Amino acid sequence: MGEEREDPQKLKRIAAAAFDYENDPRWADYWSNILIPPHLSSRSDVIDHFKRKFYQRYIDPDLVVEAMSTNGSSQSTKSSGSSSSSSAPSNDQPRPHNTGSTTRTSGPSATAGQNPTPVRWDRQTIQFSINAWVFIVAVLAIIPLVPKHLSSRASRLSFMGTACSSLYSLYTLHGRPRAWNLQGIQAYLQSIIATKDFIYVIYCLTFVTSHLCLRFALIPILCRSLEHVAKFLRCNFSRSTLYRKYLEDPCVWVESNTTTLNILSSHSEIGLGFLLIISLLSWQRNIIQTFMYWQLLKLMYNAPVTAGYHQSVWAKIGRVVNPLIHRYCPFLNTPLSAVQRWWLR
Repeated sequence: MGEEREDPQKLKRIAAAAFDYENDPRWADYWSNILIPPHLSSRSDVIDHFKRKFYQRYIDPDLVVEAMSTNGSSQSTKSSGSSSSSSAPSNDQPRPHNTGSTTRTSGPSATAGQNPTPVRWDRQTIQFSINAWVFIVAVLAIIPLVPKHLSSRASRLSFMGTACSSLYSLYTLHGRPRAWNLQGIQAYLQSIIATKDFIYVIYCLTFVTSHLCLRFALIPILCRSLEHVAKFLRCNFSRSTLYRKYLEDPCVWVESNTTTLNILSSHSEIGLGFLLIISLLSWQRNIIQTFMYWQLLKLMYNAPVTAGYHQSVWAKIGRVVNPLIHRYCPFLNTPLSAVQRWWLR
């Protein structure tokens, strides 16, 4: 009877070992969220253990994963499901005894010991660095006192930084196309076209190549980078004295008002569409850019991640504009009906 109970587990362990982890984008995200000392993260037995934990979590919950025992240390293993509350490992080497400090690898200044743990550049740290840089540059571009040429360059850098951040997020979460042919690329685009990262990539590319400098277009960029920065600071620097003194209240406000920031972004995105239509009357007009941006607004109206906010804004616009058109410009009803059919198609 004992052998019969062990047989299924043996087959499950074989299947877990043969699983293609490198081509599963969830594995990269899972591994980047595990907080372990750098000297252990390169050991094959440690990697195999967390691969089995990943397989148990995402593929086969019935797989039994035994606790990992490391030679010469009495540390407890950490899974990604409880990485935020994991305890620091106790090794043979002495460690500095600092009040309130913990050994972390995702925050460079969370501890103030004499021998700080080296920074592990995981996905969250890279995203934080890019978005913090984007936020600073975007604020510089919006300040009215900044010279026009410097403001224009800062705007382009903000769009480029956000595009790079979104592309990196798409790669880490969705990987790359399984086949570099028409069918493979089409299937890949269908899987990412409704994601917020893809929408921001198209949004940034629309304005980074434009000769029309609209500071108004930086509002969604600022809201996005502010959300990412606040979330990272709260997760990784909550025990820092500097954070508690100066940054805790702003970060708490940002995380509790994400809906307000998304509504603000939606208003500015739709307002930009009308500004681009007005710009067609100026010498800086760009018909292709205006057409592409309205196609993007149509995608935002239908994509699940932005549909709720955009549909709410368009409903408000309709409640204000439709009575005025029916009363003063009834001849516009026919062309507006044609536009609405195209919009909802």
